[in-house]
Amino acid sequence: MRFAAIADVHGNRPALEAVLADIAMLGIAEVVNLGDHVSGPLEAARTADLLMARGFPSIRGDQDRILVELWQAGGSARSDFRQLARKHFDWMASMPSTLMYKGRVFLCHGSPRDDAAFWLDHIADDGCPRPSGIDAIEAEAEGIDAEIILCAHTHIPRVVRLRDGRLVVNPGSVGLPGYDGKAPVPYVVEVGTPHACYAILEHAGADWSATIRYVPYDTSAMAALARSKGMLSWASAIATGWVQREGREADASVTP
Repeated sequence: MRFAAIADVHGNRPALEAVLADIAMLGIAEVVNLGDHVSGPLEAARTADLLMARGFPSIRGDQDRILVELWQAGGSARSDFRQLARKHFDWMASMPSTLMYKGRVFLCHGSPRDDAAFWLDHIADDGCPRPSGIDAIEAEAEGIDAEIILCAHTHIPRVVRLRDGRLVVNPGSVGLPGYDGKAPVPYVVEVGTPHACYAILEHAGADWSATIRYVPYDTSAMAALARSKGMLSWASAIATGWVQREGREADASVTP
């Protein structure tokens, strides 16, 4: 059994196209998608169209949930929302928040019980992300009967082996390698490379292996698009993997 896991595309279609081409080049036929497909100042509709055409087993991320809630409430001025049509909202609304894949792999976005939770990492009091302790990770995984648990949301790739042998994997972000946020304290997440990121999971022999794979692509168009909409932190993260800390953002309504 061999498959790829993607997450947190955030409307970055060129990054998604590069990852899908890399997956195809490696001969991997199966892909699962952990959510946050389109939110942000980039190409929401074009990204949704591509993902809808591929039909991957997919779950709804916290930002997908928020977009659906805005649609159900009657609308929004957000730039991503304005790009989307009813078919896109129907597609996101149809997704479950968690999913068991082939009876062996559990898919969630933040954590098994909270789509907006930091799980394998946490934000420390100084605003820096740090790896979570094994006790806290295992407490959240209690009762999940799966060999692999896949999570996302933080955009930080991470592989953790639980003491009972289960493997928890965050595949990182396809489309956004850095961002800033305000809660629980002001913080910045930076992966340090602009490459698109995903994971390959393979069961060979008696155990699973997990590979985090980084894929280069031309980031210039998406960085320029983010910059044109006043999203300077997104622009710098997409271009460099690091977050620009100066300047005012005009469309800062989306936190991954």
